[in-house]
Amino acid sequence: MQDKLKDTFKLTQNNKLNSLRAAVLGANDGIVSTAGLIFGVAGAVNDRGTIFTAGLAGLVAGAISMAVGEYVSVSTQRDSERAFIAREKQLLRDDPDGQLDDLAKFYEKKGVSRATALQFAKELTADDPIKAHLDAELKLDENDLTSPVTAGMSSFFSFTAGALVPLLAAVLSPDEYRIKFTLIAVVFALLLTGYYSAKFGGANKRAAIIRVIVGGVIAMAVTYAIGYLFGSAIS
Repeated sequence: MQDKLKDTFKLTQNNKLNSLRAAVLGANDGIVSTAGLIFGVAGAVNDRGTIFTAGLAGLVAGAISMAVGEYVSVSTQRDSERAFIAREKQLLRDDPDGQLDDLAKFYEKKGVSRATALQFAKELTADDPIKAHLDAELKLDENDLTSPVTAGMSSFFSFTAGALVPLLAAVLSPDEYRIKFTLIAVVFALLLTGYYSAKFGGANKRAAIIRVIVGGVIAMAVTYAIGYLFGSAIS
């Protein structure tokens, strides 16, 4: 009983960490894409209204695109998981002994004896055979599948939160310091997203921070240069 509770706790914790990591990465996308758009426009014109309109349009379009993309992706994954569950239930109805043998073989491959694996499989399937098979074969919980709506809304809000950083920095800054203040705000925000994405993923924090900051700065520099060159050419 305690082992089952531990496994459930681990699965729940992993799901939470994955959700947090996805939220941080969504915020990072919002920061970089919106900052790149704002710097591109700012390279061409230094008008607060134009920059705000472009930045807001980028925020709304990006957030909706992220939400729809995540919804479609998770819906497809959920459909596949449900199909797997239905197939597993059918196999259990048609050939319960064969499925028990398959489960025992699964644990045999992990290094236990045939007798122990078979006894373990019998005990696991005594109360809820479908749960035992789903957990062993795909780490699935029939009653805790990922919600497409929740995933989509999470992506929408995390992208929006990230995009607000460069947008507000650009709009609220004095005209003569707009580029400088926005750059500082974006770099600080990228530092935080790099740190937390590495923390949740168990990766090297310094490398992650450097990676996201360099990538973000390059994106802003390139879009600013393009805006400046095209703005000069048109004017």
